[in-house]
Amino acid sequence: MSDTENLPEPDRLDGAPHPRETPRVIGQAEAEQAFLTAHNSGRLHHGWLLTGPRGLGKATLAWEIARFLLATPPAGEDDGLFGAPPPPLSLHIDPEHPVAHRIRALSEPGLFLLRRGGAGSADSERDKALREGRFSDYIRVDEIRKLHAFFGLSAADGGRRVVIVDSADELNTQAANALLKMLEEPPARTTLLLLSHQPARLLPTIRSRCRTLRLSPLSPEDMAEALAQAGAEVPPDQVEPLTMLAEGSVGAAMRLLNNDGLALYREILGLLGSLPALDRSRLLSLSESCAGKGKDERLDLLLTLAGQLAARLARTGVTGHPPPQVLPGEGEVLSRLAGDPAAGRRWADVAQEAGDRARHARAVNIDPAALVTDLFLQLQKAA
Repeated sequence: MSDTENLPEPDRLDGAPHPRETPRVIGQAEAEQAFLTAHNSGRLHHGWLLTGPRGLGKATLAWEIARFLLATPPAGEDDGLFGAPPPPLSLHIDPEHPVAHRIRALSEPGLFLLRRGGAGSADSERDKALREGRFSDYIRVDEIRKLHAFFGLSAADGGRRVVIVDSADELNTQAANALLKMLEEPPARTTLLLLSHQPARLLPTIRSRCRTLRLSPLSPEDMAEALAQAGAEVPPDQVEPLTMLAEGSVGAAMRLLNNDGLALYREILGLLGSLPALDRSRLLSLSESCAGKGKDERLDLLLTLAGQLAARLARTGVTGHPPPQVLPGEGEVLSRLAGDPAAGRRWADVAQEAGDRARHARAVNIDPAALVTDLFLQLQKAA
């Protein structure tokens, strides 16, 4: 195994295996088939943009494609005595294949992983930061420059090369322009796989030089399978609520599981149910549960879930009926607080304003308990 085995990684979700260690892509058969069809046509595009919200399996699909390309000879190169073999019917590669072993160890010479490095300006600072799990906010241009060395070293063997960019959203301006040049003049036999959660924010010229694979939210059935593959034990009656709250994202579902998200949503819903007479003692308890060292992730999740509830209230008012319930009794609360289109528009404004204020408060390090209290006072005012 490579030296990176025990190092923190910026593209690994807490509590889940790294995408390169995930055996199968679940719930994305359409995207898999689109790539396989392009491959078997003999006209494989050099740049691919894998898009969709976080946690749908973009990275897992990218690593599956990388294994497939590096373990499958290009058409015409493996023609034996009896001619060309039949085209592959799947992207799946046996986990025991030598390429699969090397990819899991990050020792495959035909693969380059482009992701955020350690924080800091000097190489020594970055190495220390990487070991401590402190990562740069962006993929810097010096990370792109390492690609030139990779292409130079790997050109001699004449084999395929694959570059995974996880994620293209994190490229700073210089890095994005440097990558664009590679997309405009790609090295021979190279496939670039760019992951993007928000493709509209990428340079239009980067988008235009890639073929897009859009991933879809998972169904509850696929979610159950994906969570089991990630090693999460989820009671069957929690799968559908998790899928709804996570909006079909395995990554979001894992985050909910890691932070007891369903119980937190239930508590937020209970407080909303007490409106307009806000239960102050219950609010104080909730606020204090998000304050203190190591509670940042719980605070972020609370703000996310409160925003989702406000959006569900807006939808209820505008459409005249609540969306499917995440938890029992939710529909009654939503209908009572958002009984008409005017109320729906008011909740939409509150959701936007609350999100903006929360982002500003976190940026200037306002006390978490005060931030949560202020959020629910805004919700009370709207009710």
